[in-house]
Amino acid sequence: SGIGRNWPWASGGSSILAEFGTLHLEFVHLSHLSGNPVFAEKVMNIRKVLNRLDKPEGLYPNYLNPSSGQWGQHHVSIGGLGDSFYEYLLKAWLMSDKTDEDGKKMYYDAVQAIETHLIRKSSGGLTYIAEWKGGLLEHKMGHLTCFAGGMFALGADGAPSDKTGHHIELGAEIARTCHESYDRTRMKLGPEAFRFDGGVEAIATRQNEKYYILRPEVIETYMYMWRLTHDPKYREWGWEAVEALEKHCRVDGGYSGIRDVYNNHERHDDVQQSFFLSETLKYLYLLFSEDDLLPFEHWVFNTEAHPLPVLHKDDGNKEENQK
Repeated sequence: SGIGRNWPWASGGSSILAEFGTLHLEFVHLSHLSGNPVFAEKVMNIRKVLNRLDKPEGLYPNYLNPSSGQWGQHHVSIGGLGDSFYEYLLKAWLMSDKTDEDGKKMYYDAVQAIETHLIRKSSGGLTYIAEWKGGLLEHKMGHLTCFAGGMFALGADGAPSDKTGHHIELGAEIARTCHESYDRTRMKLGPEAFRFDGGVEAIATRQNEKYYILRPEVIETYMYMWRLTHDPKYREWGWEAVEALEKHCRVDGGYSGIRDVYNNHERHDDVQQSFFLSETLKYLYLLFSEDDLLPFEHWVFNTEAHPLPVLHKDDGNKEENQK
């Protein structure tokens, strides 16, 4: 019909931040390939709208009503529904060869708000990123949120000079917390979400959060931390994950998710998600490869780990000369 629609559960049919905010790299690349600026203009306009809106405490809620142009429920998550929007602010700047100053400013402003309002430290010393619901914190961190360790480290280079080390340290702390979420299970594979309340730390307490569906985010963070620090523990942690995947997830037809990572016996879900191939295995491969394989100065990974080239400032001149 050509008519778009939104999910009724999404704050009364709102659009979802991670969906409309995660088109940027692909559309800018499409404009580059096609020579047609319209695609890049569309995503730049999304960003302009978001930049103009009042943001609660500088945070971006997960829902935006496409009719009114106003935020829906004030839920904020760096995991599901929000995650890749933040990732794409940083990567838009990186893909532009660090010329996209708007993307850069929006990213570092967002990280500042995340640090102030969402990042907390448990009594056991684990740094985690909570979820924000109308001003109240839910002390839960999703597996999806674990990508943020790699994001903070990747963005350290462009941070204000006195903050570079701080962003790397933040990445390392998130990596450690996410490793603990793996290490505290029977199968050494992380649950879908884990909590920091009621005396538990980095453990799933609800049955519907104890599954692992071959997700890549923790390994993604190990890969970025390895590339940016060369601390051998990230390869060691990655190898622990390889061994756990081989032991518990490998089946005759490929790899399967697990219904409960705290159980002694595997109950497979009989699904091999597509992101297992595009992300989990690719990030593992890169973790154990040399840095000159898809080097960061020439490539940016989109949120599904497909490499897109950095559009270097002199690329346009080269193309003109070739003509």
